[in-house]
Amino acid sequence: MDRKDAYQDKLQAQLDEWKADIAKLGAKAEKAQAEARLKYMEEIEELRAHQKKAETRMEELQHAQGAAWKDMQSGIESAWDEMGDAMKRAWKRFS
Repeated sequence: MDRKDAYQDKLQAQLDEWKADIAKLGAKAEKAQAEARLKYMEEIEELRAHQKKAETRMEELQHAQGAAWKDMQSGIESAWDEMGDAMKRAWKRFS
């Protein structure tokens, strides 16, 4: 396995974990009172937007040829940091 494949596997594992976390938050939102549910659903939509951005970066990485993927790493890391921060904020709000 080359470095790009290992990097992609790491990123995909994190995406899968976030997807599961978003589903857990969605289930929690469904159990909330009406007013809180609206706030939670807005938060989940924001998370899904961040998730989509991360998935787009992942797709770009998969199509990168040769060493070009290394040039993409900073943008990918930025998207992952944004998603991670958004997940942390969401868990705090849902707690």
